[in-house]
Amino acid sequence: MSSTAEPSVPLVDATPRAIDGDSPATKSATAPKPTKDINTYLRRTVHNLLSLEGRTIVITGGARGLGLAFAFAVAEVGGNVAIIDALDTPHEHFYKLEKDYGVKVKLYKSDVTKHPVLKATFDDIVNDFGRIDGLVTAAGICPDEPFIQRDPDSVARCFAVNTLGTYYSAQLAAAQMIKQEPTEFNKKGGSIVFIGSIAAYVASKGQTTSDYCSSKGAVVALAKALGVELAGTGIRVNSISPGYMLTDMTLDLCDRMPWLADIMNNEPPMRRMGDRADLKVPIVYLLSDASAYHTSDDLLITGGIHAGRLM
Repeated sequence: MSSTAEPSVPLVDATPRAIDGDSPATKSATAPKPTKDINTYLRRTVHNLLSLEGRTIVITGGARGLGLAFAFAVAEVGGNVAIIDALDTPHEHFYKLEKDYGVKVKLYKSDVTKHPVLKATFDDIVNDFGRIDGLVTAAGICPDEPFIQRDPDSVARCFAVNTLGTYYSAQLAAAQMIKQEPTEFNKKGGSIVFIGSIAAYVASKGQTTSDYCSSKGAVVALAKALGVELAGTGIRVNSISPGYMLTDMTLDLCDRMPWLADIMNNEPPMRRMGDRADLKVPIVYLLSDASAYHTSDDLLITGGIHAGRLM
């Protein structure tokens, strides 16, 4: 049997070679060095990162419920608040928000389902506040009726408010964020936060809310897509999906349907409904510089129900 001698030189020469007359040492010396300051954590405190001072945040559906709680959270960290709602009269706590926090607050009556009307509202906000730095889309409705019985017009209305209203609002806010001048408190872009729902992940026990569930699923998916598409503009897009939350509306619902009160309080592993205070810091986090590297995500704040229900 014949044998072949091993080659005396390597088959692949891994020795660095000069290019355009430069030696490897020269190349290394002239290569650009990282300019990123790795010590910003020493200067940027948690308080500073969570501040919204000087910024203007638009909140749809902010005249009551979750949206109003978000408005208080924004004001508490120095942000100005422009609220969009279809209501003629806001919840009484709105007037406390107006007078107690030393920030600019204004309510605009509008319709998130009608793009020309909503665009005029966003134009008014920019005229009044000068800019838009953040958006929270809390406007939403939740019809409860069996799938087979759902009226097409009612289904269309649910999608128009929950999904198209979110889409239109984000589009109008993003267009303004892209074109406005940078400031000390906002160098580029802004932050958009959609309000999804645990219903985007699991069916609601004791309720028949097929159009609501699917509309919120679309909202969660939209946040992921826009977070990627708009990343280059400096705009971050995320969503928050709450579980059962205690509001005036859910209290009324539980009074009328006691079996729902039992479900909402006992199905979550934490054995309680969420309080609006449970969402205040997460909304500020996503709107502020504290989440500067966080986009295309959904925060599930559900008392654990998204992971499983207790027996």
